[in-house]
Amino acid sequence: MKGRNAGIGILLFLTVVICPPTISWADELSRLVSASSSTVAGPGAHRQLETRLAGLFDILKEVTKEGSKERKILEGLGSILESTAEIDFESERTIGESLALEGFTRYGMPVKDQALQKYVNLVGVAVARNSLRPGLPYVFVVVKSPLQHAFSCPGGIIFLSAGLLKTIRTEAQLACILAHEVAHVGHKDALKSIQRARFFQGVGKITAATMEGKKGKQFENMIGDLQTILFDRGLDQNMEFEADLTAMETAYRTGYSPNGIIEVLEELKRIEARSKKRGSWFSTHPPLSERIKKCKERLGDYPDWKSMVQLPKRFQKYSKRVPK
Repeated sequence: MKGRNAGIGILLFLTVVICPPTISWADELSRLVSASSSTVAGPGAHRQLETRLAGLFDILKEVTKEGSKERKILEGLGSILESTAEIDFESERTIGESLALEGFTRYGMPVKDQALQKYVNLVGVAVARNSLRPGLPYVFVVVKSPLQHAFSCPGGIIFLSAGLLKTIRTEAQLACILAHEVAHVGHKDALKSIQRARFFQGVGKITAATMEGKKGKQFENMIGDLQTILFDRGLDQNMEFEADLTAMETAYRTGYSPNGIIEVLEELKRIEARSKKRGSWFSTHPPLSERIKKCKERLGDYPDWKSMVQLPKRFQKYSKRVPK
């Protein structure tokens, strides 16, 4: 009965919030919840509950009538619930690939060095296996851009600029950067930022049919909104803070020093004044001082962090291959 009451309570909350308080069946639901959760379970209480249930069923019959006010209310509720339903991975990846095309346009094509790309992917896949969504087919791409930047597309496509790669000094720092972007994918931050988009109403899967006509236009608009968020405005600050802290945990579980993210942020802070900001981690992320403070507060959760792997020599071997 407890689980049933919880379900009724959720429906009651939604109907009371969405619908005017004068609607009779919402009032009846309220009385039903009160009766069914009563601590006194005598014969009289059971008969009273049966009577109320019978009355409720009479009211709910109105829902089956085409055009009735009650039916329209439930249909509206269904639309709201559908609009926040999670889409499947194939659709998420489709969105990510569309954004990746824009990423190449803005930040340059992949660096033509197979050994470097393989190395970054090995580190990225290692941390991804200890992430919130370890089963995704992650792809990590180093692109020709002097900006200090990294970003992730839905579905696990992650970009790292040559400029940021040349800024860091150890493999632990690289792991923390990649773990930060993997965390955004794990939390589905980009999708959450547009979860109220009209495109998702009644659409759980992106197919050829949903890409035609009006829906196709809505998809283009949605991609445009995501481009603005990822490349220009940035995600919500709380999402960035959460990604930093999740990255520390993921790196630690993989064997890397979680202090790597702090070292990266401190280095970026030192060069912030003389760096180009538009389209970089400086313009699309919260102030570095705030991020550093929050990460240092969390570092105490890892008392053995100094003994964790950093691997500066192996990183430097590959960082020499990064084009200027």
